[in-house]
Amino acid sequence: MFDRRSTFGEALDHPGARAVLERLMPGIAASPMALQFRDGRLGALVALVPALEEQEARDRLWAELADIGDDVQRAPYAPTIAADPGYETDAVARGSATVTLPASVSLWGPLEIVIDGPTHGNPFVDVELGAVFTRDGEERRVGGFYDGDGRYAIRALADAEGVWTFETHSTARSLDGLTGTVVVGPPAEDAHGPVRVDGFHFRHADGTRHRPLGTTAYAWTHQPEELQEQTLATLAEAPFTKMRMCVFPKSYLYNANEPADFPFPGSIDDGFDLERFDPAHFRRLERRIQQLAALGIEADLILFHAYDRWGFADLGPAVDERYLRYVVRRLSGFANVWWSMANEYDLLWAKDTADWERLAAVVGEEDAFGHLNSIHNCRPFYDYSAPWITHVSVQRVDVYRTAENTDEWRERWGKPVVIDECAYEGDIDQGWGNITGEEMVRRFWEGAVRGGYVGHGETYLPSALGRDDETLWWSKGGELHGTSPERIGFLERLLAEAPEGVWDPLPGDWDVPWGGVAGEVLVGYFGFNRPRFRNVVVGEGSWVIDVIDTWNMTVERVPGEFGAGPVRVELPGREYMAVRLTRADGRTRRIEGEG
Repeated sequence: MFDRRSTFGEALDHPGARAVLERLMPGIAASPMALQFRDGRLGALVALVPALEEQEARDRLWAELADIGDDVQRAPYAPTIAADPGYETDAVARGSATVTLPASVSLWGPLEIVIDGPTHGNPFVDVELGAVFTRDGEERRVGGFYDGDGRYAIRALADAEGVWTFETHSTARSLDGLTGTVVVGPPAEDAHGPVRVDGFHFRHADGTRHRPLGTTAYAWTHQPEELQEQTLATLAEAPFTKMRMCVFPKSYLYNANEPADFPFPGSIDDGFDLERFDPAHFRRLERRIQQLAALGIEADLILFHAYDRWGFADLGPAVDERYLRYVVRRLSGFANVWWSMANEYDLLWAKDTADWERLAAVVGEEDAFGHLNSIHNCRPFYDYSAPWITHVSVQRVDVYRTAENTDEWRERWGKPVVIDECAYEGDIDQGWGNITGEEMVRRFWEGAVRGGYVGHGETYLPSALGRDDETLWWSKGGELHGTSPERIGFLERLLAEAPEGVWDPLPGDWDVPWGGVAGEVLVGYFGFNRPRFRNVVVGEGSWVIDVIDTWNMTVERVPGEFGAGPVRVELPGREYMAVRLTRADGRTRRIEGEG
């Protein structure tokens, strides 16, 4: 039989399967490009067929293929492993393990209970552990995890000041029924709590505005220590407030190096023990997440992706769920974590919509603190109206025009729009990785005036920079070499000056998008157009007008104040200009030292 795990070549070589593919996937099966797809899985290739975007069409394809070919028995996926209710005998006293509580916990910090417990068997799967926390009369159930060497932990996000009490529940008698009290005090300096959705935008839990001006370095935590430290040093000087990054390593162009370790113990040569996790690997990941938090950066964690040579993209339902429970239990205690169910979900050939809904439910069940969650596409959009999805996370839908759709997508899904991949500033041979810094900045501005957020990435060839390695920021981190980050920082400063720290789309002209805050701030962006002047209509009241050069990062005030009616604004005839109208008695502030 043929299914999602079959290769394209296997199906093409069978007359019956080939006939189905030529009928339902003609753009690939009957294409001169078919040869290059021979080793690809059918489950991945369907993402390239517009006629198969709907689940019903894909179901019809799989149903027809399932009736074709020999009854081949594939190796079964690993089964679910239930915790052992007899892991410890009645001779072990209930609640006899030693508990270590934190001396102090700050609001929005991780509240971690550490238990010194049993080590026999395989505690990763044999033991189920959790606790019920009570604070302010409210209960939170939080799952625990095994951290190796007899160390168990239950990590909560301290999201309320005051006295927290807890009681543990476990299939291991020594870990069951432990109780204690922890006091959560005021927040640490610059701690604002997890990011929440605020209409079409975002705020931290304490009300502080968050603008997700993101960048991408997929595999930076899988690189040598020195390179990871260099990445952090670069981020400390950059304007970005969100980092897209993978839990699993990445295998793709410029990603041939083998990581030192993995989420599971083992190696590509010896295989992986999928019934255990590598605590040391996760401790290093946790340290990096905390270092990002110290820089004011959200860790947008990609839980699954297709760029894989180790087998992590097809672990099977039971292992997928076990992995998710472990990851979410370990990391949901950190305030700066976001979940991304997948990067380019439609390329993960072993999963379909029902799988993603099931896996998202696991994350929701294990995350007691409601971190943001979304899923990212390659070609067809996921249904972002799904209730578990907090915000839209998309990549470009056209070689050129993507950010221009931001206001339409806001209307379609009623959620914040984050274009996490609009293409990358760089000079590699791939079309997704060779736009200019000017074009990257233009896309950021197009998204911003339409009320959304655009993400950055950089893919400059190391050879052009005088290096002989394969370090591209978009995957491995390191140093930034492009011209866009500084200009993105300039945009961030302008956004921060708005009364609410955000722009929304506003009614405007057919040829110029307008955004801002109705009645207070209006921003028109000219992009690649280069007018010598523009007639703008000023509303009631007294207004000031600024001419903004988004590339040269200047703000020049037009002399005088203006009342209701049209005003001719002189412009320099250059690309990437904007004009801003601000009520003279409004709350915006000019950028000091500019213009």
